[in-house]
Amino acid sequence: QVHLVESGGDLVQPGGSLRLTCVASGLNFRLFTMNWYRQTPEKEREYVASITAGGTADYTDSVRGRFTISRDNVRNRVFLQMNSLKPEDTARYYCKVTYASRDYWGRGTQVAVSS
Repeated sequence: QVHLVESGGDLVQPGGSLRLTCVASGLNFRLFTMNWYRQTPEKEREYVASITAGGTADYTDSVRGRFTISRDNVRNRVFLQMNSLKPEDTARYYCKVTYASRDYWGRGTQVAVSS
């Protein structure tokens, strides 16, 4: 059973930083692309970033240059370092992996950017 658990969300001031962590279990982690998504009550869940098994990262335009995705294949973790946070980054952030043609999601971690 694939299981994803996110952590690291918090309330932070504009311009601040946070590091989100997703711990994965139930799969051979190093073989899979890992993804971060986010959602607010007003919007559909949107793609934020991904990192392939080989370490190639991709970002949505609104976070490129501010967010960095990375992974630790020994500890089965994927990270999202978020810098220069803006109020519009406020959302619940989710980790996702596609395994055996099925998407698995964590429960998310809440990020709030406000002064």
